[in-house]
Amino acid sequence: MQQGAQSYEASFSDFVRARWSATVRLANGLTLDAGRAEDLAQDAFAKLWPHWPRLRDDNPAAYLRRVVVTTFLSSRRLRRVSEQLTDAPPERPHRDGYDELDSRDALRQVLLRLSPRQRAVLYLRYAEDLPQAQVAELLGCSVGSVKTHASRALAALRLTVPPEGSGPASTPTHKEVRGG
Repeated sequence: MQQGAQSYEASFSDFVRARWSATVRLANGLTLDAGRAEDLAQDAFAKLWPHWPRLRDDNPAAYLRRVVVTTFLSSRRLRRVSEQLTDAPPERPHRDGYDELDSRDALRQVLLRLSPRQRAVLYLRYAEDLPQAQVAELLGCSVGSVKTHASRALAALRLTVPPEGSGPASTPTHKEVRGG
């Protein structure tokens, strides 16, 4: 009996070590915050632990991904923290070494304006390269909903990223981001 419990714990520890980086990367893509991403990954592994005997021989990585996504969506629903976004910084007349960082921060700010589901769809479809059907299964919705969320999220991104050579980007309103 003692031997079985040790192999049970050892196999889970091996799985955590093997999947930790990928799980944190997924969580970071959803939360856009490194600290919250690690917390989300830890919560997901904690939720997986009681189901380990049943899952370890099945497909625990797929189950873990689903736990990360559903935990992210449900925590956003329960907590509803209103993030206060500031206006874009004034344009600088000269280029400095921080332009790339500014671009990343601008993208992060735009992504934070998207709904959690829109952000999850974008990340799972384009960063994780999952097919629409698998994203729909992970989110517990239809393929049509995945397409709608992706379309609205991409439209919001297009509103904020001006075409090459045009003027400054506009900031989408909440109604534009939500698709209203």
